[in-house]
Amino acid sequence: MVDLKLLNRLIEQIAEEKGLEKENVISAIEDAIAAAYKKEYGERGAWIKCEFNLKTGEMKFFKAKTVVDETTVKMIEEQKEGEQKPESGEEVLPRYNPERHILLKEAGEIKKDAQLGEEILFPLEEQQDFGRIAAQVAKQVILQKLREAEKTSIIEEFKNKEGGIVSGIIQRIERGNVYVNLGRVTGVMFFNETIPGEFYKIGERKRFYLLAVQGETKKLAGIVLSRMHPYFVTKLFEMEVPEVHDGVVEIKAINREAGSRTKIAVASNIEGVDPVGSCIGQKGIRVMTVSDELGQEKIDVISWAEEPAKFIAASLSPAKVRSVEILPRREALVYVPDDQLSLAIGKGGQNVRLAAKLTGWKIDVRSVSKPEKIQEGGVAEAIVEEAKTEEKVEGTSKKE
Repeated sequence: MVDLKLLNRLIEQIAEEKGLEKENVISAIEDAIAAAYKKEYGERGAWIKCEFNLKTGEMKFFKAKTVVDETTVKMIEEQKEGEQKPESGEEVLPRYNPERHILLKEAGEIKKDAQLGEEILFPLEEQQDFGRIAAQVAKQVILQKLREAEKTSIIEEFKNKEGGIVSGIIQRIERGNVYVNLGRVTGVMFFNETIPGEFYKIGERKRFYLLAVQGETKKLAGIVLSRMHPYFVTKLFEMEVPEVHDGVVEIKAINREAGSRTKIAVASNIEGVDPVGSCIGQKGIRVMTVSDELGQEKIDVISWAEEPAKFIAASLSPAKVRSVEILPRREALVYVPDDQLSLAIGKGGQNVRLAAKLTGWKIDVRSVSKPEKIQEGGVAEAIVEEAKTEEKVEGTSKKE
């Protein structure tokens, strides 16, 4: 006799530990008992179902059959001589199986309003005595069903967090890939999603950008994380700056060379609110908090502008621009004082390169004193680098 109190407690415990609904656990138990019944007493090919009453402990068994006709199943047992095989891509009907199917005419005699595709249940003799092999089958089924239910639950939970920030503890590091304990599941940050030069320690808690959720993987669930994605910075500002979180200040554009420098253009949706000041914070506390999370990465917060010349001039911050000449084909000549030239170009041309990507304009930085001279590293193309999330995920997954 089933100890119902103990079973109820066990079901509740499993549901809580796995983060599942109680109904999902009961369904898994019913499927497992049905599999054991079929192994011990059922016909090959039969579709057995079990209904378990948790209040009384009563188990009912049924053979399920689907209502079909000649248009939904293939009635012949063997292919006739000379009959052409269906071409590749052509829909092939399943063979009629008397253990799983019932013809519409026969179903109509049992249930007058029977419809094609409907499932009809035929009661079977109640059994509770299962052999060792059947019990093993039941165990395998219940474990499989619980894994599937847990995977579905995790995917639903993390799908809602996709494109946001999650916190986790670094569990292990293998071949440059960082595995992170997120509670119910382990996420992975592939090597090309780490911040260059950043050191990760096992047991350390960090925040990550949830890049993608791969539900089709063979593992429990594929949670792909990133710390180098530009949107990671965007989400950090949303967390640290109330005006950004509430939509008062909007992040219009962002470009980043992870581990080194980020440029972010902001605008206010409410008159009188300073977007740059809001993001920087009093004495720079807000932008410093974000910078600290990124390992002291430099962050330039600039004011976004509709007017190209004004926006381009601001994008070269912290350099001060004397004038901007707009040319055809989204190109611009930018003139700066001699003492601002190296600052405008940046080390290795980084500042002008990020400015070009941020604005979408080709920028040519020149000295006011020598306007005709092209400066080394002072020209940057307007290459807009969109985050190709799917390609990145697929590529890294294949390597893994």
